[in-house]
Amino acid sequence: MGNGGLRERKKARTKETILREAFRLFRERGYNATTIDQIAEAAEVSPATFFRYFPTKEDLVTLDGFPPFIEALHVQPPGPPVTVLRGAFRTAFDTMTPEEIAAGHEREVFAATVPELVAANLRKSPGVLRQTYEILAGKTGCDAGDPRLRNAVGAVFGVVTLLWLQWAHDPGLDGPAEIDRALEHLESGLPL
Repeated sequence: MGNGGLRERKKARTKETILREAFRLFRERGYNATTIDQIAEAAEVSPATFFRYFPTKEDLVTLDGFPPFIEALHVQPPGPPVTVLRGAFRTAFDTMTPEEIAAGHEREVFAATVPELVAANLRKSPGVLRQTYEILAGKTGCDAGDPRLRNAVGAVFGVVTLLWLQWAHDPGLDGPAEIDRALEHLESGLPL
């Protein structure tokens, strides 16, 4: 592994420290009242180092998609779109530690409740959706522009978004298990 591996681990630790301190400050002071200089000071890095990891403050919260989900989507077996997406969410959560799930949930809560971040996430969502459609097209044998893929992705992401919001109001909720149950219901045709 050598120096390259050590350097990568140090970079990952620095990024996690910046994120941890940023969210501690957001909880204490509010998102808008927290400055980049305050975050850098709390993380014991320079503002220049902060900007190497996060070009803007909103980039702390509007991370590009959900990398564990995209990775998990790649390894799903072919099948109907909702089944493939449900499997990807299950696989992604299975690869994450409880701490990573909690940190991701916290980011999602901020992203869904701070108006500036809602707008920023909407600006970023076309890229995440395009990537999801392209991977899903290969798993289903459909074209990436097939409206049926759009409908399946919209239904799944809509269910997951509503559950993230419910989880924000009920932190004791087992989010990953509830997401899986909800997607199982969707997968079975939403019987009442």
